[in-house]
Amino acid sequence: MNKLDPRIHTDFMHLKSLQSKAKSIHFLGRQHSKSVLSGRHSSRIRGRGLSFEELRDYRAGDDVRTIDWRVTARTGKPHIRVYSEEKDKSALLIVDQRLSMFFGSKHNMKSVTASELATLIAYSLVAQGDRIGGVIFNDHTVTSLKPSKRPAAIEQFVSLLSEFNCQLNVNCKNTEAVMHLNTPLQAAQRLISHDQIVVVLSDFSEVDETTEQYLSQIANHNSVILCLITDSLTQSLPKNMRLNVSNGDSQMLLNTFNEKTHNALNAVFLDRVAQIKSWQNRPNITVIPFCASLDSFEQLKQALAR
Repeated sequence: MNKLDPRIHTDFMHLKSLQSKAKSIHFLGRQHSKSVLSGRHSSRIRGRGLSFEELRDYRAGDDVRTIDWRVTARTGKPHIRVYSEEKDKSALLIVDQRLSMFFGSKHNMKSVTASELATLIAYSLVAQGDRIGGVIFNDHTVTSLKPSKRPAAIEQFVSLLSEFNCQLNVNCKNTEAVMHLNTPLQAAQRLISHDQIVVVLSDFSEVDETTEQYLSQIANHNSVILCLITDSLTQSLPKNMRLNVSNGDSQMLLNTFNEKTHNALNAVFLDRVAQIKSWQNRPNITVIPFCASLDSFEQLKQALAR
C-alpha cells in the first residue's frame, strides 16, 4: 500500500499524532493579550459557568468581590462565597471536506488544514474535560456525531475526518449539485442546545444570506468560531501566470497576463473574505483566518498566542 502524502491526504495515524501537540493549546483558557480571542473577542466566547461550592471565612488575599455581605452582616465576620468552575461543557466541530477544499499551492490542501485544525481543537477541548461532537460533510454526505467525551467517540471523530479527507481526489465528479453550507448547518442545529462552542472550519464557498441567518440563530445561545481557511495563491493571485485548473470534471486555463481577468479573480476572493469577516460584527461570532500554505499547529498556537 502506497504511503499517503500528508499534505494531500491525511490518515488516522497522522491526525492521532497531533494529540500530543494539542496538550500545549488552551483553546478556551485565559488568552494572551495578542490572541484573537482576547479583548473584544474574549467577551464573545461564553466562559465556563460557575457553580456554588461553599461559604467560608474571609482570608487574607481573597478577592473582596466574592464577599457575601448579607452573611457578613449577620455573623459580624467577613465571609466569601466560593465557586468552582463548571466542567463537562460541550463543543461541536463542523468540518468542510468538499471538493472546493481540495486545493493547495504550497504546504497543505485546504481540506488537510481543516482536518488538522479540527483534530487539534478537539483533543485540546477533550483534555479540558469537554464533550466533543462533530458534523463532517463533503459534496454529497453529511455525517453527525453527538457530543461525547468517551475516548472511543473522539477516535471515531478523528477516524471519520480521515475517511472523508481520503475520499477527495482529482477524479471526484459532482454528478449532483454542490453541497451548500446551509445543509450541514441545519444538521448541526439538531445537535446544539445552549452555551456550547460551535467551530466551523471551511473556505465558506456556497454561502448566502440564509447562511448568515443560520449562524446568527446558533450564536443567539452559543459561541460561534469561524475558521476561514484560504490558500496563499488565492490570497494574492500572481500576475503574468498561466495555470491549468480543474474541478475534476472540466478543465480551463487561467491566464492572469490579462489584467481584467486578474482583477476579476482577485475581486471574487476578496469579496468573499470580506463577507465572512463582516459576520463577526454579530454577537458571539468570531472569525479566525487560517492559510493552507502554513503549518496548522503553528497558526493555531499563534492565534491563541500560546
